Amino acid sequence: MIASVSRALSATAQWDAVLALARNPDIEIIISNTTEIGIVYDDGDRPDLHPPRSFPGKLTRYLHERARAFNYDSARGVTVLPCELIEQNGAKLREIVLLLATNWKLGERFVRWIEESVSFCDTLVDRIVSGAPRAHRSSEVESELGYRDELVTVCEPYRLFAIGANPGTRARLAALVTGDSMMLTDDVTPYRERKVRILNGAHSGVVSLALLCGCETVFDAATDTDVGRFIRQVVLDEILPTVALPGAERFAREVLERFANPFIAHSLMDITLHGTTKYRLRVVPSIVSYARTRKHPPPALSLGFAAFLFFLRGDIQAQRTARGLPVPPDDAAGRILALWAKFGDSDESFAELARSACSDSTLWGTDLSTISGFADTIADNLSAIARHGARSALVSNLAGGVPAHGALS
Repeated sequence: MIASVSRALSATAQWDAVLALARNPDIEIIISNTTEIGIVYDDGDRPDLHPPRSFPGKLTRYLHERARAFNYDSARGVTVLPCELIEQNGAKLREIVLLLATNWKLGERFVRWIEESVSFCDTLVDRIVSGAPRAHRSSEVESELGYRDELVTVCEPYRLFAIGANPGTRARLAALVTGDSMMLTDDVTPYRERKVRILNGAHSGVVSLALLCGCETVFDAATDTDVGRFIRQVVLDEILPTVALPGAERFAREVLERFANPFIAHSLMDITLHGTTKYRLRVVPSIVSYARTRKHPPPALSLGFAAFLFFLRGDIQAQRTARGLPVPPDDAAGRILALWAKFGDSDESFAELARSACSDSTLWGTDLSTISGFADTIADNLSAIARHGARSALVSNLAGGVPAHGALS
């Protein structure tokens, strides 16, 4: 039972009630989890909207309401703990809030209040939460509990919540930190990079290929003979060597064990939510680092990238829609879908599509076509997937049948 949750409010439908909370003197901490696309600056947002469109806009308006309600009293400042999986999430959110405060002309006094009285902490959360249990398990849980819980949620035993904070903020948060799974630290960067590059990188790097091979959950993928081998190759042979952090190898092996947890039905389709943005943040750095040190593209991650492009063609999504199943949105995927519409699926077109996709620095944050042989390897893998199927391409790749262009002799 989660007795600490008293109620839930919808900012869209109950914005006045949300603002009323800003005037509550007992509020001390604000926690957010809006995914990677939530902490973004929206130059069309306005404080008079009911509510503002973006999360930073809502937070800015909330903080302004609070500052005015308490006459900018520093004692009524709050600590903000954003849990979005982006680098320096607290610093980034603070930057956007201050920018909005200035652009909205909310006053220098408010800006100073934010700077002096509101702490934005960088954080890292690591726990696989797969959501509601499957139907048969829900009945079992209801029988075990003796009542029906509409919010019953499945999660793994592993958990980590790291909070980066200055000494003053750490003192205020100390009472919240219990057990080894929570920690206050000067810098969450090592924990974040380890988690994003290894765990989330493996998720995003293999999800499309696993779906194309007929897997439905992470457990299915981890225990599949071929896909499981592929995951181990991605994690241990291609991502891990690029992560020079203490405890990285132990963490990587723990991740493989966590993926094979039979009690966690972590839907692969759920991982595709805003998958293109996730790919840029989670996988591309490993591709670039591997190619820089090894002087050739990473074979498994290259196949994973090709499968990701193939997945964005939309075949699986269309099949799910036809069956009445939900398809998680991916706001940036339209750029790849447009390339499929432009180039089609001939071998010659695969080369053009691969070069165009790889060179789109807007999507990836860098021009991947500058990696020697990467675009050609992607084209070869696209052709293999299209002509022979994803599993056949995977088996061939595991056997060394789709060599990386530019590989050293």
